[in-house]
Amino acid sequence: MAVLYEVDEQVATITLNRPDAMNSLDPETLAEVNDAFQRLNADDEVRVAILTGAGDRAFCTGSDLKKTMPPKESFAELIFGKPKWLYPFAGLEIDKPMICAVNGYALAGGMELALACDIRIASVNAQFGQSEVCVGSIPAAGGTQRLPRMVGLSDAMLMMLTGERIDAEQALRIGLVSRVVPLEDLARTAREIALRIAANAPLAVRAVKRLVREGLDLPLLSAIQSEQFALGLLRDTQDRIEGRLAFQEKRRPVYRGR
Repeated sequence: MAVLYEVDEQVATITLNRPDAMNSLDPETLAEVNDAFQRLNADDEVRVAILTGAGDRAFCTGSDLKKTMPPKESFAELIFGKPKWLYPFAGLEIDKPMICAVNGYALAGGMELALACDIRIASVNAQFGQSEVCVGSIPAAGGTQRLPRMVGLSDAMLMMLTGERIDAEQALRIGLVSRVVPLEDLARTAREIALRIAANAPLAVRAVKRLVREGLDLPLLSAIQSEQFALGLLRDTQDRIEGRLAFQEKRRPVYRGR
């Protein structure tokens, strides 16, 4: 299979499994990726997910250019005929946290896939690039919008207009990734972070993600009002009460997402 899906201890691991093709995305693989996101979103046993690539050379090098020539259908047919996703990684629009473990090249659509995740951890051999302009295209899977929001206008423009790659240390410097670790430690590091998230109250975790994501597009006062509304919704949940009881009783809380 082009995409592997495994669940262990409330953590789902999604692995792009085309190492011979640098884990590039042909149309079938892209469909499997979005389906995997929806599968984990519907699975009540999963609280957090890790996205990575098979092998030690590449996380994902974007579209498989051998299999992604322009479609025969018109743009109108694709949008209004049988629409499924608004853009290639729309399946990632979920409240469960996503950790991207970047094990090598994250180029073009592969970098955009990493950008769509909430936390990015990179191996020391990772390289990042938005190289679409070099092949007559644009970063149209969220890249032109997400990258400036994450790293600032100048660094984003430099990457997207030149198409040049940056290494893991530079990605860390500009805030594109949170940590850089040896390749052999990448999976363990991502899993440790995932397990720490999974141990927290799931409704609160998902609320934080939604508030942060939606708040970026709101005026500050409106975003704070949304924050207060979410706090009110969570106030009487069983998990919030459990968290306080566990603190008083000096034990680990047992959260059930209720």
